[in-house]
Amino acid sequence: MTDLYQDAVQVLAAWTATSDEANLARKRTLDLLADGPAAMTRAHRAGHVTASALVVDGTGRVLLCLHGRLGMWMQLGGHCEAGDTTLAAAALREATEESGIPGLTVDPDPIDVDVHEVRCGAADGVPASPSVHFDVRFLVRSPAGATEQISEESTDLGWFTADNLPTPLASGTDRQIAPALARL
Repeated sequence: MTDLYQDAVQVLAAWTATSDEANLARKRTLDLLADGPAAMTRAHRAGHVTASALVVDGTGRVLLCLHGRLGMWMQLGGHCEAGDTTLAAAALREATEESGIPGLTVDPDPIDVDVHEVRCGAADGVPASPSVHFDVRFLVRSPAGATEQISEESTDLGWFTADNLPTPLASGTDRQIAPALARL
């Protein structure tokens, strides 16, 4: 996790935030990262860094998932894993796993950072518990004609336009759409 940790520090230290709220979250995440590489893992009780992907197609539609456990629509993403070497790679891995779409590409510059409370499920010997996600979000482009496939983490997947988003929408989901679309 050392490479991933170093990447997270470098990316967030250099990133120009896309909103005041994202900048505050960026600063809070850098404060968390002062705890060292452990801040990248679920075992870190003060919270941990996660990586998300807002998947966008060539027409500007966004792919959102109806999260199975939370019952809200949101971007794809989740916990970093031992094999991840960069935050962007973690976001791309999560997007590919959760969408079933091959050939996705990731923009290595974040579009948003969000800090929110969650209840993490048990994994890797860490029991389920309340936690805080310091979520770094990336734009991921979908190839033309891609067909999504629902994963075990989602109840549904759907393509939406920015002016026709589903409900209930997870907090902070809509904030990342404008910066993502501005890069297309």
